[in-house]
Amino acid sequence: MTASDDAALSPSERYAAFRARARTPELESFRGRLAVELDDFQLEACRSLEEGRSVLVAAPTGAGKTIVAEFAVHLALAGPRAKVFYTTPMKALSNQKYSELAAEHGAERVGLLTGDTNINSGARVVVMTTEVLRNMLYADSPLLADLAYVVMDEVHYLADRFRGAVWEEVIIHLPREVRMVSLSATVSNAEEFGDWLQAVRGDTDVIVSERRPVPLEQHVLVRGKLADLFDGAQSPDAPPRVNPELARLAIAGGRGAGTYRGQHPGRHQRKGEVLRDRIDRPEVVRLLEDRHLLPAIFFVFSRVGCDQAVQQLLRSEVRLTERWERDEIRHLVEERCAGLRDEDLGVLGYFGWLEGLERGIAAHHAGMIPTFKEVVEELFQRKLVKVVFATETLALGVNMPARTVVLEKLEKFNGEARVPITPGEYTQLTGRAGRRGIDVEGHSVIQWAAGLDPQAVAQLASRRSYPLNSSFRPTYNMAVNLIEQFGRERTREILESSFAQFQADRAVVDLARKIREQEKSLAGYAEAMRCHLGDFTEYAGIRRELSDLERKQSRAQEGSRAERERRQRQVEQLRRRMKQHPCHACNDREAHARWAERWFRLKRDTDRLANQVRGRTGAVAQVFDRITELLLELGYLERDEHGRLGVGAPGRQLRRIYGERDLLVAECLRTGVWEGADAPTLAALASALVYEPRREDAGIVREFPRGRFRELFEATERRWSELSTLEEDRRLPETGPLSAALATATHRWAQGGRLDHVLRDTDLAAGDFVRWMKQVIDLLDQLSIVADGELGRTARTAIDGVRRGIVAYSSVG
Repeated sequence: MTASDDAALSPSERYAAFRARARTPELESFRGRLAVELDDFQLEACRSLEEGRSVLVAAPTGAGKTIVAEFAVHLALAGPRAKVFYTTPMKALSNQKYSELAAEHGAERVGLLTGDTNINSGARVVVMTTEVLRNMLYADSPLLADLAYVVMDEVHYLADRFRGAVWEEVIIHLPREVRMVSLSATVSNAEEFGDWLQAVRGDTDVIVSERRPVPLEQHVLVRGKLADLFDGAQSPDAPPRVNPELARLAIAGGRGAGTYRGQHPGRHQRKGEVLRDRIDRPEVVRLLEDRHLLPAIFFVFSRVGCDQAVQQLLRSEVRLTERWERDEIRHLVEERCAGLRDEDLGVLGYFGWLEGLERGIAAHHAGMIPTFKEVVEELFQRKLVKVVFATETLALGVNMPARTVVLEKLEKFNGEARVPITPGEYTQLTGRAGRRGIDVEGHSVIQWAAGLDPQAVAQLASRRSYPLNSSFRPTYNMAVNLIEQFGRERTREILESSFAQFQADRAVVDLARKIREQEKSLAGYAEAMRCHLGDFTEYAGIRRELSDLERKQSRAQEGSRAERERRQRQVEQLRRRMKQHPCHACNDREAHARWAERWFRLKRDTDRLANQVRGRTGAVAQVFDRITELLLELGYLERDEHGRLGVGAPGRQLRRIYGERDLLVAECLRTGVWEGADAPTLAALASALVYEPRREDAGIVREFPRGRFRELFEATERRWSELSTLEEDRRLPETGPLSAALATATHRWAQGGRLDHVLRDTDLAAGDFVRWMKQVIDLLDQLSIVADGELGRTARTAIDGVRRGIVAYSSVG
């Protein structure tokens, strides 16, 4: 039976036919290894893959999208030589996925590439960060041979303003015969993204599922009572309605008739007594424990807040574990942390962290060293840790589902101001609630706060998607790589095929349609103001100019006496011109004038839209052209005798330099700025190029490292200033300024300094320090490859100085 025959069947028969068609040989073999039955969207996506098409799968967190990726691995391994690359946005996720795949398929068949880790890179299945695959494509790596499938996990990262372009580069440059498995959160424009994938990759099926595998019950916590967000008494078929009790509480400012306090429901307020809107965290944890709603993740949106929450629970004597669980926790912690130096344990807060774990409580945020985060994740998965206080980074793919998610606030600090969380962020966070195969339902709990609007919360909770918008822009490194491989004209075509241009072009289509509609209206307005005595558009223009000038005159007397007299003369001249114009004598003058005013307003809006169209058409390629001009001027690109564009010797260095300041690094190499630097100084300079300080301490440099650092840093800053001027002249995004705030700590660490002494030079947590040192190593590694002679050798020595102790021990970042 074909799909077209399905129309003659009943819904149940059509469903049975769909399930029957999904029973292909490889899919049946794959399903036989699974402990759960596949959902319809998983069956549909797997069938598309087996039939040779790429897929975009958009589904909620926890819905089981990775099953489709695992089927791609199954298909690759079923063939004689086919390979599959599994990409993730973060090293931590790559390590996690590597461990899972190695356990499933055997370590000899699985590899890992994350920049600072290279395990079995020639394997049939290789897990890597997306940047590693991008670099392999530009280098035309031999590892690309026999590549059949690429999984792009968390592909909605394409919208990330800092790293999103990497996803588009990979999608554009992968060979057409490679099938892609793109896994995304539920985005509202999945079809638009799928249309672009179809345009650049060929056959691509878009499979969207809005269904959560574990239903989500949503609550608001008001003084010890868990009130349902939505009214459960209404018909299941009706749109969700806010719980009337919550609506009454909001009107009463949280002090409705049915008030609650602590663990005493129904207790009435005594005279003079103030009831608290929010109960303390220890009480919240006990309430969740009593309701069997643990394990829980509390999203706090602040690292300091996460650590303080753990301390608050420790002081309150909350204990969520039994003796046997504490023994297991201590055994696992000692095993995982055996490689840490005794001298570093106190600096890392090891003993307080262990006490929290033994009580079933932990924090999880980027300020912790990777080893500590991994232990928390494993203990939470094993149900030994029951409460985790986390920042929102936990929502991005780490496998830590909970029974309950608690949102203490519905706003967060975005680096500049406190802003409400978006519907997409709410969906990501609450997506952690409900463990498939364990929980019948998941729970989200929002803590009541003054001014909370239940209706706004309901809208946030019921919107389960957000738009995916491109953040793609050409970079210097991208330009030289593409020109080297494809030449200038082909490169422009490639850039014009980006999702950024695709979206701009679609917007242009919509804008153009709106302009055409408005031009019809303009023509109608022009007809309505037509005057038999003369050109009413000209007359209306004089009237508008006169009105503008009279408004200025009526305001506070501005300027000198001569200026005021000049304006008065202009007013009188315009009045004479207006009265002398033929249309001034028209009996329908004021009616025409009303149509003219509408015409002018619409004309102004239409001109604005036309300017937007001109700015968007070919926008990506225009930026590329300006980048090309700058690279030609600096010698990274050069023309041959036929005028064709090619890559010069400095450009070949730039091809291997990746990062926000790629051209600045290349310029320092080209002009010899760093020649003669010793290894600790070069490491400190690398930190100044990669470190992005928090806004509040962006300019704070307590002291410079000794030796030549200040001299070389100031020379680098001069080169940055010259480059910024060139970028400004060409209307290019300017390279960000340097920061020496981490230089002294890096210098001392590279010299062999103790962790506690080094951290005193900075306000960073140990986990942040490790993360920045790994970025320093990444840049030094690039320098060791591209720099000539002594500087390359110095970079390799600097890597050895930085990659030691806790930095070497922390295998993921």
